[in-house]
Amino acid sequence: MELKGREKQIVDERIKKIDELRDNGIEPYSHRFDLHEEKTHSNIIKEDFEKLKDEEKSGESRILAGRVMTKRSFGKLSFFGLQDLGGDIQIVVQKGEVSEEVISTFKKIDSGDIVGVKGEVIKTRTGEISLMAQELYILTKSILPLPDKHKGLKDEDEKLRKRYLDIIMNEDVKEIFIKKQRFWNTVRNFLSDKGFLEIETPILENSAGGAAATPFATHHKALDLDVYLRISMGELWQKKALVAGFEKTFEIGRQFRNEGMDSEHLQDYTQMEFYWGYANFEDGMKLVEEMYKEIAKATLGTLRFEANGHTIDLGTGWDRYDFETLIKDKTGIDIYEASKENIVNKLKELQMDFDDSVDKWRLIDLLWKYCRKNLNGPGFLVGQPVELTPLAKRSESDPRKVEQFQVILGGSEVGNGYSELNDPIDQEKRFSSQRELGEAGDEEAMEHDASFIEALKYGMPPACGFGVSERLFSFMMGRPIRECVLFPLMKPEGMKKEDEKRKSTDNKE
Repeated sequence: MELKGREKQIVDERIKKIDELRDNGIEPYSHRFDLHEEKTHSNIIKEDFEKLKDEEKSGESRILAGRVMTKRSFGKLSFFGLQDLGGDIQIVVQKGEVSEEVISTFKKIDSGDIVGVKGEVIKTRTGEISLMAQELYILTKSILPLPDKHKGLKDEDEKLRKRYLDIIMNEDVKEIFIKKQRFWNTVRNFLSDKGFLEIETPILENSAGGAAATPFATHHKALDLDVYLRISMGELWQKKALVAGFEKTFEIGRQFRNEGMDSEHLQDYTQMEFYWGYANFEDGMKLVEEMYKEIAKATLGTLRFEANGHTIDLGTGWDRYDFETLIKDKTGIDIYEASKENIVNKLKELQMDFDDSVDKWRLIDLLWKYCRKNLNGPGFLVGQPVELTPLAKRSESDPRKVEQFQVILGGSEVGNGYSELNDPIDQEKRFSSQRELGEAGDEEAMEHDASFIEALKYGMPPACGFGVSERLFSFMMGRPIRECVLFPLMKPEGMKKEDEKRKSTDNKE
């Protein structure tokens, strides 16, 4: 990066300080903080101090380490703001009360430096709980200056590209990822407590099975095989585990779909899927409702949150939405009687983008997406056509439909499950139909998996499967999903500049 003006001057001054520290026998990039085992966090210091009686609030010494955010001096008193995982706290350095070594170290400190400090917990005359420094150590010198404290990072692309800076400057962003760990821990603990076994399934697969999506393809050199990054969380593998005799399994991991990006979709993201032997989709709906409530309470501390302009309360009764009925009520289309031409005309009337080369059922799925956006939820979509879910069991009451349920929150699908198809003959027919769609150009058609059919022929118990991605977490945060990924995939800086240059040229023309 090219430095100019004031920024270059700051960097030059800091490099000079690094040289001076080394000349004085001080390593500005420490191997360790010798007091790290006794270290606490700023929020704990504040909480503990407030609990003490007045007569107990003197002489207590504590140890902290973190990043210097601000620095100022007033005569014999100097201050710097220290930020750590627990928040921020003021550090006081008083001339005459500390060694010259501490004063000298303080002079070499800049905002952005990482330091260790030992001191007495006090409350200043302004009522601020602080640490009166007794010992001070430079652990890492910062060369580049931090963004302006009040302006921060304004460019959204830069925030994602330099997420570490955004987190330093914005406590709310840091809190997102603390909550995200709480979110997935709750999922894991909930299922484990219900007797589910956590397993691992392959990320690289011979065929992209378990969902209707476009996979990423690559080549495995050692085996000389074309392989795919998985598009589901081991759905076909977990069902093979049911064949093997495991009754309840789940996996949490990354999966990959080579498709579009928007506020709800990414190409690589975290997903959880569970498979529950001897249960069906009705059992699944009860378990999922209970799980979502546990997740919300643990992550947010409440069952209410805002998403997509909707106010969602998971504590209210969960609705049931019927696929066929909803589309007919909202668009006038009878999905089983209407021709492809009827559906194309309706999509044009609704001004929706679509590819008329796909089959009728893909177009009907677009009608459903139009209808769902005004559904507040919480609720479950049921009664989906068999053509849209090749791995789900047919409904006993209506064989045109499957025993599927999709969680609806804020006008979006935030979780999908169904009674699993365990009839190998029916499954093979559906795979064959999907193969015909693929040969006709449908990139999302599911591949035929002969090894899975073979496993089913040995017998898989009736079961319910369900999957939910980190989209649910982004909904609970009320943010686009990309903002809820710690380090999202970004175009290299050079490519971004080329794109901007190209757009500028196009606009001029």
